[in-house]
Amino acid sequence: MASGGKRRRTRTAAVIGTVVGLVVVGGGVAAFAWANRTPEDTVAKAQTTPLPHPLTPAQQLVADADDPRACAVTFHGEGAPAEPVLQFQEGLYQGLPIPQLDGRVFAGWYASADDAAAFAVEARVNGADPVVCAQQQVDLFAAWKTPQENAAEDVRVPILMYHQFTADPDGEKGWLRGNYAYIGDFDAHMDHIATTGFYLPTWDELSAFIDGRLSLPARSVIITDDDADQSWFDLAVPVVDKYRLLSTSFMITAYRQDPAPSVYVQRRSHTHDMHQAGENGRGRMVNWTADQIAADLVRSGDVLGVREVVAYPFGHYDDTTKQGVAQAGYELGRTIEPGFVQIGTDRYALPVVRIDYGMGLDALVSRIG
Repeated sequence: MASGGKRRRTRTAAVIGTVVGLVVVGGGVAAFAWANRTPEDTVAKAQTTPLPHPLTPAQQLVADADDPRACAVTFHGEGAPAEPVLQFQEGLYQGLPIPQLDGRVFAGWYASADDAAAFAVEARVNGADPVVCAQQQVDLFAAWKTPQENAAEDVRVPILMYHQFTADPDGEKGWLRGNYAYIGDFDAHMDHIATTGFYLPTWDELSAFIDGRLSLPARSVIITDDDADQSWFDLAVPVVDKYRLLSTSFMITAYRQDPAPSVYVQRRSHTHDMHQAGENGRGRMVNWTADQIAADLVRSGDVLGVREVVAYPFGHYDDTTKQGVAQAGYELGRTIEPGFVQIGTDRYALPVVRIDYGMGLDALVSRIG
């Protein structure tokens, strides 16, 4: 108790003790002292001292992050979240919200209110875009469409499926020759996508699009690679980096677990160890039980740090496969069947646009525009 009383007396003395100040007198400086000021004098002075402005929620978010790369994103418009979210510069946007309103279809986030009103694709912001902000803050604006407008647009989204890559214009030899895309063709493909106004949806956007909750631009495309072959790392990733295009590498995690080679490369599951034949010669994906499939995919998701979409080995799947995928917490399953993703597509049977050796730019344009 005595020590507590001592602390209180010390604080009081600090308030009412002698204070020395300076004042300007006739161009000079004179010293004066206020001795034994009363607490009432101190309170009166404090009342005339302006209080600092409290931080806005966005400023507080940045302050708490204590990171020069931190960027607080504030959302505007009908249905927009009330609270800002934290993103980090030098990376891509992560997990931007997809709000919902009854009788409306979300049409994305935009850099300005005017861009949102015009549905300006070049100003639409998603997880394919790097975080760039001024003074560690950025504003995004919501756009909406009606379900009728969304359905009338009849958007069809291609998922490009690449496998291995070769630097030899004459291609590779052997029965897998068709799997090897010539890197010169791949460069031309990526240049076309990067320079002609394509939008690159994230997988959560594609999921919401399938449900009719999200509108996607007519010229949308998803870029994927199966197997994470070394030629993907050596030849294709530098091209992806050059054009700054979001892509997905479907990785067999029992075979390799390399970190993402680029900020523009997402690692997603090609299963942990189901990329081999089962007892009947077909893939394990159609030989194992739903519980076995789910266990494998949980393991793969734990390695990758995400359970979102899986590419079926050999394209083999059935109803048991779908059950296991859903049980493991994945939202999407990708096949090798040809086609485009539309509103209402089976989310566990996503079709693809397969890219084989010899498919140059004209071949790509004929398929995706």
